[in-house]
Amino acid sequence: MLVKWIRCTVMDRRGFERGQRKWAGLLGEPGFRGQGGGWSRGHPDVAHIFAFWENRVFYDSFMARAHDGLAAEQSGTYSGIQVKLFEHRFDVKTGFEPRFTDADVVRVAHSKVREDRVEHFALMQERVWNPAMAGSPGMLRGVFGEAPGQEFLVLSMWQSSAERGKYRAGSIERLTQRAQTEDDVAELTGDVVQLEPSWTV
Repeated sequence: MLVKWIRCTVMDRRGFERGQRKWAGLLGEPGFRGQGGGWSRGHPDVAHIFAFWENRVFYDSFMARAHDGLAAEQSGTYSGIQVKLFEHRFDVKTGFEPRFTDADVVRVAHSKVREDRVEHFALMQERVWNPAMAGSPGMLRGVFGEAPGQEFLVLSMWQSSAERGKYRAGSIERLTQRAQTEDDVAELTGDVVQLEPSWTV
């Protein structure tokens, strides 16, 4: 599965939201699995969108045909855009599905990992972070993806920001030490995204 992460700095919030709803046109596209997104909790002018495709072939076909027509609806509503593609490596918890209807917030963590620490980082994600998140009340499901250049994405879906806050308060420091995260990661950025139901496709 291919995971697409789009981060936009928005100037015209209302126009952007109107355009975002037009992405319902993705329904019926071969290989399309789902899309959702919302506004950053920490940066009110930042929007995040997450799209899921069966594989790169279907995605490339869509980009060559229908993408530009849909994207035109949002032209001029944002000043900056970053797009990154990740290959699904494993689920966080089990049985990941690109469903947004039961989640309230998504936590996104983007890591650039030191070249000699990639396998250790992935192993710690599987053995330390995944069980901790999977056992946390309110954590629904998530995905761990990898991109060229030692880049990794962890997306986790939560029933509420309050539930995610409990996990964060109790665990992060201890887990970071146990996983030796500071030895693995050269750069880490993250955000908490308040999902907008009308953006879900």
